[in-house]
Amino acid sequence: MAAGATRIAGVDEAGRGPWAGPVVAAAVILDPNDIPAGLDDSKKLTARKRDFLFEEITRTSTVAFALCSPSQIDRKNILRASLDAMAEAVGKLAPRAEGILVDGNQTPPGSIPCKTIVGGDGRSLSIAAASIIAKVTRDRIMQKLAVEHPGYGWDTNMGYGTKAHQKGLSERGVTPHHRRSFKPIRTILEGA
Repeated sequence: MAAGATRIAGVDEAGRGPWAGPVVAAAVILDPNDIPAGLDDSKKLTARKRDFLFEEITRTSTVAFALCSPSQIDRKNILRASLDAMAEAVGKLAPRAEGILVDGNQTPPGSIPCKTIVGGDGRSLSIAAASIIAKVTRDRIMQKLAVEHPGYGWDTNMGYGTKAHQKGLSERGVTPHHRRSFKPIRTILEGA
């Protein structure tokens, strides 16, 4: 990271493992004078706490997010789609980040100095904030899709391969929001 850099963005994604829905990445530059209390890895927080912090982060920080659709995931693969969404989110930040901290061990494409941190959503406040923005944004997308496509349980399983989701697939089939390159979905399509 460049010495003297002050606009450091935390970057994280949500939704790499589900069978349906987009992967969402977020980039957050915290205001050092107004950091919301209680920031932590989104997976360690209740939905209510995440929603509260989502509002606090968007009120006090510079925030951007981007997503890759299931068809983009199928075309690129989930890792490349996640990294591209991260790069897009960072690119949307205004003012621009001078450096980025990324959860994980892979760097997104781009020219901004980057440091990876394995377990970063539990070790960096800005990455924790990004994890909250990404998770809440994706959950809200999946809740809307659950209304459009009832019977898969997306309002609660968020597209993960739960029994309710499996039942929906067997009764209703594959939707345009399913990731066709993921083995369970590919297996259904190959058997059709």
